[in-house]
Amino acid sequence: MENLIEKYNVSRETFELLKAYEDSLREWQNKFNLVSKASLDDAWNRHFIDSLQLLPLVPDDAEIIYDFGSGAGFPGLVLAIVLKDKTPYLKIKLVESIKKKTVYLNFVVSQLNLTNVEVINNRIENIPTEKADVITSRAMTSLDSLLEYAYRFCGNKTKCIFPKGKKYMEEIAEAKKRWNFDVRAIPSITSDEGAVLEIKDLSAKRR
Repeated sequence: MENLIEKYNVSRETFELLKAYEDSLREWQNKFNLVSKASLDDAWNRHFIDSLQLLPLVPDDAEIIYDFGSGAGFPGLVLAIVLKDKTPYLKIKLVESIKKKTVYLNFVVSQLNLTNVEVINNRIENIPTEKADVITSRAMTSLDSLLEYAYRFCGNKTKCIFPKGKKYMEEIAEAKKRWNFDVRAIPSITSDEGAVLEIKDLSAKRR
């Protein structure tokens, strides 16, 4: 994974943490079915690189990141591992409603001694409002629904970073019916047809 180390300026120590994370994912997959079995065969590309491509979009001064529907920790836990020594004041909050998945997330956080992570076992709509610097989510729901979840966590400078599949243009058009926002679609490096959506200045349209 030399390309990973060079492209994202990942230290050898951080790379070893990512590798330990991958090992735990394979071990716990047999217990909890955390990700699709097919994707596990190409875990570095499908999960780790797919998460790392968000890294350049995270502001250097970000202090609070919310990751909605974290599942097995992608992308939030990957970002936490890479940023743990680079951004000392950063807190990454992994929101996941399924108990068994939060058991796994807490195991990884403890195993890797990630003091910059908080695991929240709850539904998004039930957690207290807090303004975030960045909101991420991968493969949880439509863009329109994601923006509805994100809206009360958005301040003036909040950035939403959402990886999306080949229908991302349709999702943008649908979301524009209810929301005002600026969007930049960055071609995904792990999907020929997908994109990472960088969304700013979110507001609700008047009805």
